[in-house]
Amino acid sequence: LAAIKVMEVTEVKVHLVSAGEEEEEIKLEINMLKSYSHHRNIATYYGAFIKKVPAGQDHQLWLVMEYCGAGSVTDLVKRTKGNCLKEDWIAYVCREVLRGLSHLHSHHVIHRDIKGQNVLLTENAEVKLVDFGVSAQLDRTVGRRNTFIGTPYWMAPEVIACDENPEATYDYRSDLWSLGITALEMAEGAPPADCCGSWSQSVFVLLFLSPSFSFFCLSRSKKFLSFVDNCLVKNHLHRPTTDALLRHAFIRDLANERQVRIMLKDHLDRTRKKREKGLEQVTGHLVTGPNQHSLTSLTRCCV
Repeated sequence: LAAIKVMEVTEVKVHLVSAGEEEEEIKLEINMLKSYSHHRNIATYYGAFIKKVPAGQDHQLWLVMEYCGAGSVTDLVKRTKGNCLKEDWIAYVCREVLRGLSHLHSHHVIHRDIKGQNVLLTENAEVKLVDFGVSAQLDRTVGRRNTFIGTPYWMAPEVIACDENPEATYDYRSDLWSLGITALEMAEGAPPADCCGSWSQSVFVLLFLSPSFSFFCLSRSKKFLSFVDNCLVKNHLHRPTTDALLRHAFIRDLANERQVRIMLKDHLDRTRKKREKGLEQVTGHLVTGPNQHSLTSLTRCCV
């Protein structure tokens, strides 16, 4: 099985600037995937194809990727009792994400959109990063970016600053802030800013009023709270590196990884069977997956 990301591709566009920007974004994502997806914690890229359609309709670009049948971490949280995960599950997911980020960061790449929806799980409970549509290659000499991009609730303060200050910059450590928010998402069911009303209110509360993010989940262990606080150091120049976080006690002391994966896989299997049973009762037949597409009508796309 493979996953297919489908994007509409207009042959002739009225707004040529927009068309050029869209084309560059597509090229960027494909090039990132081709170059950096050969890692155990990044969904493997298999190829890109153009699907021809009748005249008058947009062609489709199909990006063919490794299939992650258990869905996203966000899905996992929503399907778990209490909308929160056990700490050893969180530690396992965070460690695997950090390993994927370490690979990207070592090649001067920032993901720029780390969040639960972009962390996928295979049916064997393997963790894979996806969605490189907004990723960026760092300048190898300066090592900084200044583009305001990402998903607001997971966005690091130094990235937010770029919206107001053209002189502001950030580096790969913005991904680590996003990981910290994702850890809170796994622990509490949603990113902390989600409960603060508007986005502007969220920014004010989280960046200026909150001395620490630990108060969002006081029932958690000291190791977990310390890990989150390390990810969410507001001054990114003082934020620990990816490799330093891999050595943090919350990650380093993960006991019996094999047992954690077995428990997580069993949970994924149970929730899948429960969903399938519910669908069978509603539709009268078992839904086994998305419609299968033939690749015979596709043209290989080399970017």
